[in-house]
Amino acid sequence: MDGAHPAPRSGRPAARVALVDSGVGLVAYADALLALRPDLGLILSMDPDHMPYGPRTPEHVRHLILGSARACLPYQPDALVVACNTASVHGLEALRAALEPQLPVIGTVPAIRPAAMTGGPVAVWATRATTGSDYLRGLVDAFAADIETHAVTANGLAEAIERGELDGVDACIREAAAATPPVKALVLGCTHYGLVADRIAEALGDVRIFDSPVAVARQTLRRLGLEPDAGGSGAAGSGAGGSGAAESVGGVEAVLLSARPGELPEAMLAYPAGRRLAAHRLTPVERAQAASRAGRNGRRRDV
Repeated sequence: MDGAHPAPRSGRPAARVALVDSGVGLVAYADALLALRPDLGLILSMDPDHMPYGPRTPEHVRHLILGSARACLPYQPDALVVACNTASVHGLEALRAALEPQLPVIGTVPAIRPAAMTGGPVAVWATRATTGSDYLRGLVDAFAADIETHAVTANGLAEAIERGELDGVDACIREAAAATPPVKALVLGCTHYGLVADRIAEALGDVRIFDSPVAVARQTLRRLGLEPDAGGSGAAGSGAGGSGAAESVGGVEAVLLSARPGELPEAMLAYPAGRRLAAHRLTPVERAQAASRAGRNGRRRDV
């Protein structure tokens, strides 16, 4: 998916962030990061060989997400975002034990707390593994104990989104909407779902939808010591790797597919966030420059 690119830009990113997920759910999180800081360099690590993670055992998910994270290390990331609810549930503790404090690890949590502030009722759409998990029950007990809350399994929705099959997406949304009682707020409990939040909103009508990409992006910047770029100019602030606007350049530096170098999946072009992210894919020359800079950096982390 290289397509036509402008002339290569010089400089280096303000910081480099790796994102890991089973599939294209990380696209919305990468898009949110670049919206806040266009000068970030991104490493996107997806796992098409094993997607979806929901039906897999916790031990297998933990093994897979550790493998995806290790595959990112040669690119010298300054932070790692686990843009997957299932992987955050089962692998976040292991990732932090292996990588922190050298490499900050940011997980993904369904936005139940802000949704509960609407007063409810609240629904949470998620995969079958998440709706029946102790993790989700714990979040509800912690942040919405006094709020009427309904967990709804969105059967097949993540898989349809992964394939970019919009007719299938709409069918899954209709099924989940039919299983959802009248609510004031809906929490998206799978990172894939945010890519079709507009279609979900259309199906549910007057319901506030709560998702996590912006909150996760802001937390990532805090861990990096960076401020959002209010002007959208990509000027670097203080923090990891920042060295001034004239030298800062950001975008998607590398794509890993089950630990193999690859390209952005065509299916993501079905979604606005995917099309925006594709426009930030660096040219081959820029990628080579980024790899050279990472090699000279000398900060490789082994786990």
